[in-house]
Amino acid sequence: MLTVQNISFAYTTEPILKNVSFTIEKGQHIALIGASGCGKSTLLKIIYGLLDVHEGELYWKDKKILGPSFHLIPGQENMKYLSQGFELQPYRSVSENIGQYLSNFEPDLKKGRVNELLEIVEMTAFANIKVENLSGGQKQRVALAKALAKKPEILLLDEPFGNIDNFRRSALRRNLYKYLIRNKITSITATHDKTDILSFTDQTIVIRHGEIVAKENTVDLYQNPTDYYIASLFGEVNQIKLSSFSDTKDETILLIYPYELIINSKSTIKAEVKGAYFNGNHYLIEAIFNNQVIFIEHSKALKISEEIGIEIPEEIISLRQKKQKV
Repeated sequence: MLTVQNISFAYTTEPILKNVSFTIEKGQHIALIGASGCGKSTLLKIIYGLLDVHEGELYWKDKKILGPSFHLIPGQENMKYLSQGFELQPYRSVSENIGQYLSNFEPDLKKGRVNELLEIVEMTAFANIKVENLSGGQKQRVALAKALAKKPEILLLDEPFGNIDNFRRSALRRNLYKYLIRNKITSITATHDKTDILSFTDQTIVIRHGEIVAKENTVDLYQNPTDYYIASLFGEVNQIKLSSFSDTKDETILLIYPYELIINSKSTIKAEVKGAYFNGNHYLIEAIFNNQVIFIEHSKALKISEEIGIEIPEEIISLRQKKQKV
């Protein structure tokens, strides 16, 4: 278990993290999300032992995690931290970088381990290529394989797929998380990509201005966001008054995702189309409703200035009323 107790940290006088506390069970996969500058990367560095905390304590199992003031070489032996800087040796080959910290006393075992990791990150064809000749996305994949080489107990990932091409990103995610699950490796992923969050993490921690504002099951958090900040981290979200869709004077603002708004020509609640954006399996319709912009997912494009009827399913309205902070 990873235990973080009342952590506070500042680079200067302005606090970056304030009274951060949470626990993570062994084998869990956690997403760490929040607006840029909220403290996600700083928290990963603290967990890895690259920074000294000003207040609070951290433990992995029963062992206290200490910063660089207590270690000649900062970092925790049982953890690996994949930063956005890669930290590879450019004049050595891909295989040499991946196997850098593996023992040379059993060369066949080392070779087999490196080959396994090359397959996971889909870099087998580049095994003997020097890292300096790789693209940014390829370097990121090599850095990921290197981080996995000694089977850490905790893997800390900072935007791990940010430089990787879309066509390869999905397969890499699947390969990685299958590997982590199979080897019971705990992971914490700081990310802005909702696919990293929704498809591959058990729980999500939300940070705002250096403080944790939510730590919940990922699916529950997405389906029932408690405020606009949380919902917006998953993508477009509409803020709509309850009174606009029901016979009530209740001015509660409901958070409604675009796919939860339905276009129905029979509805008496009308909006005006202002744009239609192709998103693959649907169009994102931009419309004006009650003098505000809203977004709706629809199966086809609609004409600009077209009047449309819209509705929200009653079960969505009821659920959001119960869950949201108002």
